Amino acid sequence: MESPSTVKQPDQEDPKKERTDGEPGENKEEEKRPQVMENGTRDERKQRFPNPNLVSDCKQMAIESSVSYTLGKEFFLIAGHEICIRESLDSYGALVWPGAVALSQFLENNRQQVNFLDKAVLEIGAGTGLLSIVASLLGAWVTATDLPEIIPNLTFNLSRNSKGRCRYTPQVTALTWGHDLEKDFPSTSCHYDYVLAADVVYHHNYLEELLATMHHFCKPGSGTTLMWANKVRFQSDLKFTERFKSCFDTTLMTELKEGDVMIYKATARE
Repeated sequence: MESPSTVKQPDQEDPKKERTDGEPGENKEEEKRPQVMENGTRDERKQRFPNPNLVSDCKQMAIESSVSYTLGKEFFLIAGHEICIRESLDSYGALVWPGAVALSQFLENNRQQVNFLDKAVLEIGAGTGLLSIVASLLGAWVTATDLPEIIPNLTFNLSRNSKGRCRYTPQVTALTWGHDLEKDFPSTSCHYDYVLAADVVYHHNYLEELLATMHHFCKPGSGTTLMWANKVRFQSDLKFTERFKSCFDTTLMTELKEGDVMIYKATARE
């Protein structure tokens, strides 16, 4: 099985380089291979957290030129780090959804069961990037994907929360479910130990494409494990789950009754 260590690494990041958290439009193009980072200094910002897990109320309302409208910021304390996520009202992918929070906390609390250290991890439908940030903080080489219009805010959030904190620099790339998968992510060279998906069953016109995308990255015999968190909202969620179980050997890892969020671990059926 491939691991990040087998892929040619780019030059190591200079730990003395001044950190800059510019707007999404100012970020330079990310490298396409993992980059080992020095353990940087943790953000010295002193922020109180009334809730030890998360503060879900918006902290700031502002209009910014890089996005149509900024809803606010959500603050989380996960994997021993303060995480600040910028949201917007541009699309579904610009908000933090319950499945991402639930799976992030599950991964933090079950590190022995799901060990991300030095693992290649792909997230589909990454949205604001919370889950990809947590996976990066847990030592994974992460590639976060979503629709092209989501990429600027996703890149901004990953950059601001990962610099100087992570073993590898997380990568961001556009991915449209079911579209040019073999061309953009050839099976011969794109192998991942884990694929993550959280609250991706929302756009019910593209569920077949979603299932095809999951299957592309988790082929039989690939050894890839899919971690999927989903909040049940509609009857179609249950129908998709049945389709999912017909394609993957599935284990229900946990079910959060209070939020109707279920977390599955799955591998492709032979």
